[in-house]
Amino acid sequence: MGKTKEMTVEDKLRLLYDLQLIDSKIDEIKNTRGELPLEIQDMEDEIQGLRIRKEKIQNAIDIQKNEIAKRKIAIDEAKILIDRYNEQQKNVRNSREYEALSKEIEYQELEIQFADKKIREANNEIERLNQKITGYSYEKDGNEVVVKGIDELIKQREEDLAHKREELSALMKETEKQEKFLIKKASALRKKIEPRLLRAYDRLRKNFKNGLAVVSIEHGSAGGSYFTIPVQQQLEIRTRQKIIVDEHSGRILVDGDLASEEKEKMNEMFDNI
Repeated sequence: MGKTKEMTVEDKLRLLYDLQLIDSKIDEIKNTRGELPLEIQDMEDEIQGLRIRKEKIQNAIDIQKNEIAKRKIAIDEAKILIDRYNEQQKNVRNSREYEALSKEIEYQELEIQFADKKIREANNEIERLNQKITGYSYEKDGNEVVVKGIDELIKQREEDLAHKREELSALMKETEKQEKFLIKKASALRKKIEPRLLRAYDRLRKNFKNGLAVVSIEHGSAGGSYFTIPVQQQLEIRTRQKIIVDEHSGRILVDGDLASEEKEKMNEMFDNI
């Protein structure tokens, strides 16, 4: 059996750059739907907030309804007392007793008036609170102004949420096959890269927001950092004899020709997924 061919530095650079291209493509796929889950969560939170607000208003309405019921009972009780006092006045023995009963009747009539006033106030408050739920309109400068209620806002947000969920579902369905294929390809590549390089690559990926750990030389500068690479170092990178990192960012550097070749190969694969 022949000896397994030892991997050259160039082979390692190509593997690393291929992995970078695939990982960047996966990042791109995730970014296309990146904002949608957050938007959906915001909408769900807003709808929940509106429902809690409606529940609080409904509780306030119930309090007013209980107030009305309590006042109506008070009115009924006052009317019973007035009838009783009127009957007692027919059998009084002197004017003092008659006056005392008259004062009781007057007091109960005032109680009825007070209860009626509280009922009107409660009904007005119920109407005001219901307007917050159902909405209302009013005239301003000769024009009708419509104020949307919580029910309408919830309905609109739920419709918007349904559209966003459909959009996310369609997007995930569209990219699911491609993403799974790329993850599988990336996993296969990672098995071919020596652990030391892979650890460095993963560390660099985490350090940069754009996830670029391996970059090519473009117009004499390192991609991602744009610091000029000395000419002597550029020549050394083109020889592909050792792995060189950008002294400013720590990213692994590859020459433009190698990058173009691997991009062409990877783009063809991406197009055929």
